[in-house]
Amino acid sequence: DLQVCTSKNPTCCTKKMEERYQIAAKQDIQQVLQTSSATLKFLISHNAAAFQETFEMLIRLAENYTSTLFCNVYRNMAAEATVHVQELFTDVGLFLFGTDVSTEEFVNRFFDTLFPVVYNHVINPGPTDISLEYAECLRVARGDIRPFGNIPKKAIGQMGRSLVPSRTFLQALNLGIEVINTTDHLHFSRDCSRALLRMQYCPHCQGLTLSKPCMGYCLNIIRGCLADVAEVDLHWRGYIQSLEELSGALSGAHGIEHVLLNFHSLVHDALVQARINGPELSEQV
Repeated sequence: DLQVCTSKNPTCCTKKMEERYQIAAKQDIQQVLQTSSATLKFLISHNAAAFQETFEMLIRLAENYTSTLFCNVYRNMAAEATVHVQELFTDVGLFLFGTDVSTEEFVNRFFDTLFPVVYNHVINPGPTDISLEYAECLRVARGDIRPFGNIPKKAIGQMGRSLVPSRTFLQALNLGIEVINTTDHLHFSRDCSRALLRMQYCPHCQGLTLSKPCMGYCLNIIRGCLADVAEVDLHWRGYIQSLEELSGALSGAHGIEHVLLNFHSLVHDALVQARINGPELSEQV
C-alpha cells in the first residue's frame, strides 16, 4: 500500500512510515532554505533596525536644536514656538516611518502656525497678545504675505530631497525581510514532495540508510522544487541595485543628517528676515 517508495524487493516501510518520511523530507528542505538565508535576513533586519534608530536620534537632535534656538535667541516666544516645533518633528517621524503625510503640507503648516507667534512677539509686539481670531487670520494669510521670504520653499525642497530617499530606503529594507520570510516558508507541490521523498528517504525502505543521492540527481530535484522561486532572482537583483542607488542619496548635502541638523539655521534665517522686514509686514497685515 505504499504510494511513492514502491519496490519489487521486500520493504520494511509501512504506509505510516512513508507518511512520516514525507513530512521529514519537507521539513529538511525548509530547514536548508532557512539556514541558507538566515545570514542575509539578519544582515537586512539588523540594518533596518540601525537605520530606524539613527533616524529617530536625528529627529530628536534636530528638534532640540530648533527649540534651543528659540530658548536662546527668542526667549519671549519660546514656549509657544516649541509646541509647533514638536508638531513639525512628529510629522517628520510619521513621514519617515511610513505614514501617508506630505512634506510640503507639514512644513507649510509649521511656518503658518509660526507666523502669528512671530508677529505677536517680533514684528508688532504689544502689551497684550493678539486674539485667537486674529492669529487664525495671520496663519491663513502667511502664504500671501510671505513674511519668511523663500525660506519655507527652500525648507520644503530640502525636506523632500532628504526624507523621501530615507523613507524609501527603510521601506525597501523591510520589504527585503518580507521576501526572505516568504521564500523561507514555501509550499511545495505534490510532485516536488514526492520527488524529495523518493530521493531522500525511499532508500531507507530497502535498508540503505547511509546511501546519498548523486549530485546531478539532487540538483535536478531541487531545481524542479524551486522553479517558481527562481523568478524572484531577476527582481532581487534589481532590488539590490535600487538599494545601492538609494544609499548614495542618503549622504551628502541633501542627506537626511545634513538637512535635519541644519533645519534650525533655516528657521533662524526666516526669523531674521521677518524682523528686518517688520514695518513693511506690519503694514501688509
